[in-house]
Amino acid sequence: MSNAIIKTDFNFPGQKAVYKGKVRDVYTLENDILVMVASDRISAFDHILPKGIPHKGQVLNQVATLFLNATKDIVPNWLIGTPDPAVAVGYACDPVRVEMVIRGYLAGHSAREYKLGKRELCGVALPDGMKENDKFPAPIITPASKAEEGHDEDISREEIIAQNIVPEAIYVQMENYTRALFQRGTEMAAARGLILVDTKYEFGIRNGEVVLIDEIHTPDSSRYFYAEGYQERQDNNEPQKQLSKEFVRQWLIENNFQGLDGQTMPVMPDDFVQVVTERYIELYERITGNDFEEADTSNIEGRIQANVEAFLKTL
Repeated sequence: MSNAIIKTDFNFPGQKAVYKGKVRDVYTLENDILVMVASDRISAFDHILPKGIPHKGQVLNQVATLFLNATKDIVPNWLIGTPDPAVAVGYACDPVRVEMVIRGYLAGHSAREYKLGKRELCGVALPDGMKENDKFPAPIITPASKAEEGHDEDISREEIIAQNIVPEAIYVQMENYTRALFQRGTEMAAARGLILVDTKYEFGIRNGEVVLIDEIHTPDSSRYFYAEGYQERQDNNEPQKQLSKEFVRQWLIENNFQGLDGQTMPVMPDDFVQVVTERYIELYERITGNDFEEADTSNIEGRIQANVEAFLKTL
């Protein structure tokens, strides 16, 4: 099995700080430059799983780059360039502490809440008579407040504005961007035989302007169904064939883990790790239409250090 990058400890020229997230490690340099390394860590239920997934970081980084470049006519974004298959370099922004989640279908978290009998999510009314994976009459925005640690929390538009988490004018702009981005992502997915089910966007402020940050339309931040056979599976009450991280969550649930107190993370067998890698590569190839070119993993840290240093000299 290929090497996977689980942790990073880089020292880039002009480095001032480092933040290590669940999946990405973000290095802050002088002149408000960020170096974001997409590791091969994988998280679910707000827990990092014990093994890395080879090439996962490359998939996330390259899919995000494709969509950031394909949507910069809609909203400015933080990205300057991708000097390494697993690295993005961009501008530091002041992050808005709200995730803009948009859902086109009753799936995942929304379906779980619906099954509990809830008919409102983040202040948005949900129609009666839906079943899991049905399409909403129109996409709904269900924001989440960004937690420093632990779970992000569902929050309504009204609560966000009332608590002044985001000024109303900026929130409205984020909503408009979210709908336009989701529409573009939906069209691009459809062209590849996929349905963009739901996703999330994160925004920041740079020079007083709302800017799209982080990743977009990746299998970590989004859920995709295969378009072919979708309606037939719905009519027959069958699970949808999907490309997302949901199958990892399902595997954990089947192994009695949902991140709850007292539960123990199951051991990940190597064959399951290989399956996860293959699913990530499959999504890359489906969504981009390109063959996946595996980066050299013989010395990942050395490769990244050299590529980033060379790129920084061009700025």
